[in-house]
Amino acid sequence: QVQLAETGGGAVQAGGSLRLACAASATSKMSGYDMVWFRQPPGKEREFVAAIESDHIGTGIKYSDSVKGRFSISRDSAKNTVYLQIHSLIPEDTAVYYCGADRLGNPERWNRSANSRMSYQFWGQGTQVVVSS
Repeated sequence: QVQLAETGGGAVQAGGSLRLACAASATSKMSGYDMVWFRQPPGKEREFVAAIESDHIGTGIKYSDSVKGRFSISRDSAKNTVYLQIHSLIPEDTAVYYCGADRLGNPERWNRSANSRMSYQFWGQGTQVVVSS
């Protein structure tokens, strides 16, 4: 069982930056898991933001087109934590941000499915980001 906890959300003005963190429970070595960030804007469906491949499989990183160039996903395996660095925030980034984890198993499946919510079994409770104009 993997337990995830997101932190770092808050209220910021457009143009600002935030760093979200997703910490895993001590019994889960996150280096062996593929990790993902999704977000759910108010009144909308949860959408893919960024994914990072397991350290055991590869070095793949994916971003949605809407955040590419402004968001950066990374992991610190020693701290069992995955980060989402967000720059140049815009009001459209307002959402609850969730991290997810699972073992997709191989690079082919990761390339095909890393941006799919259905690929991940474990999820955190989310952290709220509100961007004002």
